[in-house]
Amino acid sequence: MKIVIIGSVAAGTSVAAKARRNDENAEITLYNADYDISYSICGIPYFLGGEVDELETLTPRSAEWFKKRYNVDILTRHEVTSIDVKQKKVSVKNLETNEMIEDSYDTLVFATGATAVTPDIDGTDLDHVFQVRTIQHTASIHSYMSKHNPKKVTIVGAGFIGLEMAEQLKHKGLDVTILQRSNQVMPHLDKDMAFRVEEHIVNNGVNLLLNEEVASISAQSVETKSAKRIDSDMVIIATGVKPNTKLAEEIGVQIGSTGAIQVNHKMQTNLPDVYAVGDVAESYSVITGEPIYRPLGSTANKMGRIAGDVITGGDLEHRGILGTGILRVFDLAVAHTGLSEKEARSKGFDIEVLHNIKPASADYLGGKPLVIKAIADRETGRILGAQAVGENGVDKRIDVLATAISFKAKAEDLFHLDLAYAPPFSTTKDPVMYTGMALDNALKQQNRLMTPEELTERIETGEKLQIIDTRAAKQYEASNVKNAVNIPLAKLRVEAKELDPDIPTVTYCNSGVTGNAAQNVLRNLGFKEVYNLSGGNKNYQSYTKQKDK
Repeated sequence: MKIVIIGSVAAGTSVAAKARRNDENAEITLYNADYDISYSICGIPYFLGGEVDELETLTPRSAEWFKKRYNVDILTRHEVTSIDVKQKKVSVKNLETNEMIEDSYDTLVFATGATAVTPDIDGTDLDHVFQVRTIQHTASIHSYMSKHNPKKVTIVGAGFIGLEMAEQLKHKGLDVTILQRSNQVMPHLDKDMAFRVEEHIVNNGVNLLLNEEVASISAQSVETKSAKRIDSDMVIIATGVKPNTKLAEEIGVQIGSTGAIQVNHKMQTNLPDVYAVGDVAESYSVITGEPIYRPLGSTANKMGRIAGDVITGGDLEHRGILGTGILRVFDLAVAHTGLSEKEARSKGFDIEVLHNIKPASADYLGGKPLVIKAIADRETGRILGAQAVGENGVDKRIDVLATAISFKAKAEDLFHLDLAYAPPFSTTKDPVMYTGMALDNALKQQNRLMTPEELTERIETGEKLQIIDTRAAKQYEASNVKNAVNIPLAKLRVEAKELDPDIPTVTYCNSGVTGNAAQNVLRNLGFKEVYNLSGGNKNYQSYTKQKDK
């Protein structure tokens, strides 16, 4: 068997490694137009910021290493220029010598990756304007910074790479501005969670400009379409990537609705003996079964292993993804998995939404607040998605939730998880368990929730509501929900006699626990419609700040 793989970063090399483990006799060749193989794109910002000392650390494996380890031939600076599907042949150009060679295959794999998107604006070709996608890009940025010592940088785009670059370059002492054309950072977060990240970025000295689009770039500045001029010694373009499908399209490979190559669960395309993996291929949602495109190194490695197994007679299948992602921005971790509230509503789900604000570990050991937003399907009780923001414990909570969602867990199942507990690491009711408890109660209509957005909408329509602040008077005076009256929990049983049990009532505290206790009191006293404000006053104040911007 002769396997030809086009591309040799994460996915392509994973195909080769798994195929070799399964079949010692297969002839495996990888062609790569770039200089480097199997490198860590995600590690690039940390080299530029100085957390990684040597660029070579991000390229731990060479073509020679693969030849010795796997008996695989990797030819860098070799570009596949055309493919004859009928004859099963590829034409390859040596980019160093311009020599053309021809090769044959039994199985062909597209691992051509993705290319950084370049906005169609004047100035992107200037010497101080860079993209962050390859090791060569990285070397160019590092060289420019060493020679010119830039003081002001503008980053175009507020996704993962844009925010990671902002953090790292700020740590290097640069004056950082981020331009984002939409109204929030991190498009896969809901706005109410993204706002927490935005506040944190601004509090760390970054100039964040939302709803701003670049009009042009000059040698000294960036001009926006709203006529803002931002002085810039260096510009980083981080506006996303697009899959490299051109070569595949030329031979009739089917492109999916996401713009990436359409594949089945075995990574096969519509053409016989032709596969696609990694950032050039689309995946599908574990929740909806619909195609999605989330180019990540972890997914690329998984796809590559599956294809390598299938090609050599194995039975692995791709089970889909949740689009799980995490990043660090300054001392804040931000993560998401599954569907956001916005996505779930757009897919037609009738959902329950919970904001859970709890310390990630015991208060008396300095546990820092952790905000979890979770979404569940009212019809089935199934968890559909979660987002988390906090300084500690975000990674393990989002991984637990991603695992639960992958195995179709319901909200009630989260409470029954036997999670590790000790005061330095968690609380007796872990935030994941509490998320499940509160969501399950809401789903069963025992303890209904109301988000700050819904409460605001109902207030603005003039609906008659009783809003009860259950905190101490000093806390109420410091900040409170519009139209709320202050009845501390200790006084509620007596003062409830002055309330109307037939009017919809909303209780709240700082983050939810005391509000929930007050909700139970009123329900047991015969109040017909009682809600606990999701995330309490903390979440409400965050929402109103976001709404007013």
